[in-house]
Amino acid sequence: MECKKLENLTWCNCSFNACGKKGICCECVKYHRERNEIPACFFSEEMECGYDRSIENFIKDYRNRKTVA
Repeated sequence: MECKKLENLTWCNCSFNACGKKGICCECVKYHRERNEIPACFFSEEMECGYDRSIENFIKDYRNRKTVA
């Protein structure tokens, strides 16, 4: 399967520009999964920039989005 890095970069909200995995979703998911984390694309813009990729932080962010909507 061909990586669609350029296409992925058009919607990737990860603000850590020094990351070599940016736009390469399979590597990003693998990296964060090994650390019991969630990739940036699952977080709201506000929570993503805090760089806390923990599952607990994702749940907090998700619940906040559900109550605001």
